[in-house]
Amino acid sequence: MTYPFKRYSRRHFIVTTAGYAAGFALTIVNSSRKAVAASANAEPWVDPLHKSQGELSAWVAIAPDDTVTIRVATPEIGNGVMTQGAMTVTEELGCDWSKVRAEFASANRDYREDSVYSTGSGALPFFAGHSTDEDRQLCLLQAGASARERLKVAAANRWGVSASEIDTKDSVLTHTKSGRTLRYGEVAAQAAEVHLAQEPAIKPQSEWTFLGLASPAKLNLPDIVIGKTCYGIDVQRPGMVYAALLQSPVHGGKLKQYDAQAVMGMPGVRAVVSVDPSESRGSPVKSQATYGLDRSTAQSAVAVIADHYWQAKKALEALPVEWEDGVGAKWKTTDQIYQAALSCLDSPGEKVEREVGAPDAVDQQPRIVEATYLAPYSDQTPIEPLNGTAMVTDDKVEVWQPTQDPKQALWVVSDETGLPPEQVFVYPTFVGGAFGRRVYGNDVRMVVAIARKYPGVPVKVIWSREEMTRQGRYRAMVGAKLRVGLNDQMIPQALHGRLVLSGRVGQLGLTDSPYAMGVIPNVRIESQQLPMHILIGPYRGPGYNSFAFMMESFVDECAVASEVDPLEYRLNLLAKWPDPGLTQCLKVAAAKAGWGKPLPKGTGQGVAISNWPGQGKPQAGTTVCVVATVEVSKRGAIEVQALDVAFDSGRIVNRAAVAAQLQGGAIFGLNMCLNEELTIRDGRIVEGNFNDYPMLRIGEIPEINVHFEGLSGHDRFGMIGESPVGPVGPAIANAIFSATGKRIRTMPFRQHDLSWA
Repeated sequence: MTYPFKRYSRRHFIVTTAGYAAGFALTIVNSSRKAVAASANAEPWVDPLHKSQGELSAWVAIAPDDTVTIRVATPEIGNGVMTQGAMTVTEELGCDWSKVRAEFASANRDYREDSVYSTGSGALPFFAGHSTDEDRQLCLLQAGASARERLKVAAANRWGVSASEIDTKDSVLTHTKSGRTLRYGEVAAQAAEVHLAQEPAIKPQSEWTFLGLASPAKLNLPDIVIGKTCYGIDVQRPGMVYAALLQSPVHGGKLKQYDAQAVMGMPGVRAVVSVDPSESRGSPVKSQATYGLDRSTAQSAVAVIADHYWQAKKALEALPVEWEDGVGAKWKTTDQIYQAALSCLDSPGEKVEREVGAPDAVDQQPRIVEATYLAPYSDQTPIEPLNGTAMVTDDKVEVWQPTQDPKQALWVVSDETGLPPEQVFVYPTFVGGAFGRRVYGNDVRMVVAIARKYPGVPVKVIWSREEMTRQGRYRAMVGAKLRVGLNDQMIPQALHGRLVLSGRVGQLGLTDSPYAMGVIPNVRIESQQLPMHILIGPYRGPGYNSFAFMMESFVDECAVASEVDPLEYRLNLLAKWPDPGLTQCLKVAAAKAGWGKPLPKGTGQGVAISNWPGQGKPQAGTTVCVVATVEVSKRGAIEVQALDVAFDSGRIVNRAAVAAQLQGGAIFGLNMCLNEELTIRDGRIVEGNFNDYPMLRIGEIPEINVHFEGLSGHDRFGMIGESPVGPVGPAIANAIFSATGKRIRTMPFRQHDLSWA
């Protein structure tokens, strides 16, 4: 990944800024600060989303009544990222949190004003996640500091004093010597005219008064409670019409023919249009980044446009349509696909993912442990169905979209319509769940592809639940065959792994695990592709959600083969790993769960630990350890009684938000391992709605205990949302083995016979 500015470690940053606070000349001038300075000194800017005049920078505007509007590039998908962005600016701005509101930044403005929101804010500035990435933190902190200093200069000019004599707190400027005060709103207009000769330093973390100390609720919660929050499905535009969409039931198939006249006389029907992937026009401007355009390709489809959605849906159901299924139809059953995947594991891989030492040493050890694992296709199942609203004209496109990346959406729209990016306006809405499904922008492309066939009118395109489920971008099906050689002390000396992947899938959770990155001295992990027509995409913790299950289940099998307690086995293996956070998390979770206590027959405990997305680097990413307490009835019914979760993200900035993300991630991982599997018949996805794709109900959620004692205090803020998904599944599988003696190596667990006598 290429970054547009020189990167500094957090430790270096703190030391340098601390020196400046003591009077040392500022030496850091990176593009985060240049971007803040450029936007602060630019002319006031207005677009359909941003009507504020006299803004202090592209990030901050302050109204006369002291309302502070903080613009956040990242859309809100339920994870609190907009609130986190606003909190970060507030830390330096020193404003009254009760008067803060957040709004979406404009991707159009970002393009027209030389990446005003992108420069300095990381590789994915508009991506709805990773809110505590160092790049984003520094950029938003700098935006807050810059706005604060401009307010101080404006007040100092009014009073005829030095800005250094002015303090800021809770949206009030105070001249300490005279006791005079001004509200931020009283000088905001003048502050907007101030040009700083030099950008101010950011406070060291030791001086933070808000981040890491306060746990405010999400800014949009009050509007959610009263139904005011506008999600994509809520968008209304004057003269809007609706479209119901049907894509090729076999992914990659083509529309052969349809009879539009058969439904044109039905109530409300205005048009029947088709989508041909070859009709995408291509953007006249080449982006510096592809933004996943190669994965946003339109699918062959037909849509009915009508006055109301129900009219469009009923007409679509009545529309005579014929499809050419294509090569995907050769896959008659799910079992056929599974057998093809497993057979790949019997031959050497096409690509070596990791090789260290002499992996042939596996067969030289006195004890060999071997196991094969498989994870199926799974759907993200966000509660809000895919949708979007677009109006296309010859010289402008407007799109109201619940997207995970508005900047990516802008480029997808430009690519689909052939219009330059400055003529594309993407208005992000709040998002009713995403989990990776709204990445890549294929939903945006389909919306615009349909709307441009009915130009000049806002067209809201809605996927039915069945259409969304069967036209997903799923968790990839993956498999692994793992072999390890244990010495006389039952310590693993060599690991050989073969992976099969149904598309471009990372192997985090396995290839970057401590075991593969140094604990085991000899490692070879190979992979090969099984070409499939089923479309895949990000799914909470891409790759990691499957491979952490495989790796941590396998470690448990090694512990059992060694006749060593699984917790003790992990502690022994990780004792010399240069990240004490793993050992601490293991100890905390085990102690809180009462590891080793007597349990009734049919009840067991299992442990698992993994890290996302540290990529094998000690003290990076977020480590999560889960101890699961599980009861299995004699008939094989599974009841997860409790999940005890200990984690190490280094530090945290919002305790309540972190707990919520860990609980949500644990529930996501729980349903994934217990219930989720998509099946294929004649190349088609079978499941369509919640009646045949089971999801946990509230009454099935176990006690989830989040323990903060595993935090190391290391100077990082690891990502939280995806990290708990990995260890939940293997912890439960290991607990089931403890309770029944039956080892689970494939998901979902509900498919296994776990009965015992």
